[in-house]
Amino acid sequence: MISLSADIVEKFYTFLWPLTRIGAVVMVAPLFATEAANARIRLMLALVITFMVYPLMDWPRLDPLSSAGFIALLNQIAIGIVMGMSLQVIVAALVVAGQAVSATMGLSMANLLDPTLGNVPLLSQFLMIMGSLIFLDLGGHLLVINSVIDSFKLLPIGQSLLGVEVIGKLIAWSSMMFLGGVLIALPVMVSMLLVNIGVGIMTRAAPSLNIFSVGFPALLVAGYIVVMVCIGSMGERIQWLWLQSFSRMHEILGMS
Repeated sequence: MISLSADIVEKFYTFLWPLTRIGAVVMVAPLFATEAANARIRLMLALVITFMVYPLMDWPRLDPLSSAGFIALLNQIAIGIVMGMSLQVIVAALVVAGQAVSATMGLSMANLLDPTLGNVPLLSQFLMIMGSLIFLDLGGHLLVINSVIDSFKLLPIGQSLLGVEVIGKLIAWSSMMFLGGVLIALPVMVSMLLVNIGVGIMTRAAPSLNIFSVGFPALLVAGYIVVMVCIGSMGERIQWLWLQSFSRMHEILGMS
């Protein structure tokens, strides 16, 4: 009976290592960390993935209550968070792109309350939905799971700790949320700039013309037309950003 209890405790300790890293990724990574998937669903998903990964490799027998085990446990959580945050940069880029497009179209006041991101413009919600569909089309959810499995081989538990270099790479990669947002929104922003110039010339030529009664509807209609025309190129840029996020995630963690 004592031997059985010791075996159960040992299995639990070895099961804890993949569970913490996988759980951290599931809690932070895009699509998994949506409001539709609450904490219970994420926990069940992490348990299912861990049960699938557990027989594939040998796990260290470290006591998580010891100092070395506690540090290793924190490191697994940190690795999972870094993997998820490197992908969340693209979600932030979609929000920035939606804010830029909404500002040029005059839709800055049309916001929705997103439980995960706060007040975001309507076009940001549209781009996030489109980005999620592109993520699924690329098999991003499968790439996330595959990256986690590869991370156990390339970043063994108890042998590799995240350092300042990893944090620096993640901070450098976070600049893509602004650059990526500009890349997505640039065609619409340039087109709307030309429309604004045309409205300004028209107002200068006819000073008695009410700019609010003419300019705002013109910007709104022109903005929706430009978005519909540029939706294909915007999708290609979003797809490129997702692919870049996976390659940069491997580079940040030294997995490439």
